[in-house]
Amino acid sequence: MKLSARNQLPAKVTKISEGAAIANVELDVNGLRVVASITVEAAQELGLDEGSDVTAIVKASDVILATAD
Repeated sequence: MKLSARNQLPAKVTKISEGAAIANVELDVNGLRVVASITVEAAQELGLDEGSDVTAIVKASDVILATAD
């Protein structure tokens, strides 16, 4: 699959917490914790389990940066 998004992060699923409609999928991205909130249906369709290798694709209209005072 080819995508225009350039922020593609190889990751491993470390935990999945399913609610009624949303699944919070915790990822290990080279030692950093990233959480993706997706529908439970999408998580099931992707066959996600703890230990699954995935690619986190980040496409955002805004990125906010902060510095220490």
